[in-house]
Amino acid sequence: MPGPKPVNGLPYKTKIYINNQVLLPAKLVRMLGIEWARYADITIRHNDRVITLSGVLLLRTRHTASRQFTIPGEVRDKYGIMPLDDVEILNIRPVRVREIDTRQLIHDK
Repeated sequence: MPGPKPVNGLPYKTKIYINNQVLLPAKLVRMLGIEWARYADITIRHNDRVITLSGVLLLRTRHTASRQFTIPGEVRDKYGIMPLDDVEILNIRPVRVREIDTRQLIHDK
C-alpha cells in the first residue's frame, strides 16, 4: 500500500478535489509556518498557466494543521479548471485580514 505523498516544500503538485478544493497537507503548512493564517494569496500553475488567487480563505479542521482552499468559480470558468485536474502550488503568501479589501470577501451572485 503506498504511503503519503512526500512533501518537500514548494512547488507542491496535487489534484483538485471533486468539490473544487485543493488540499494543503499539514506537513506543508507546518513547513511554511502558516498555521495561523486565515487568508492567503496563492499562486498556482494549471496547464502551463500561472494563476494568482488573491485573498483565498484557508479552511481548516479542528484537530489538524492541514488546510484546504476553494478555487473560485470565475477562475475555474476562465481557465477551464476541472475537478481531478493536476495543479502545482507555486507560492503561498499569508494575508492579514486588515490588508484585505472587503470587496474581495463579498461575492454578489
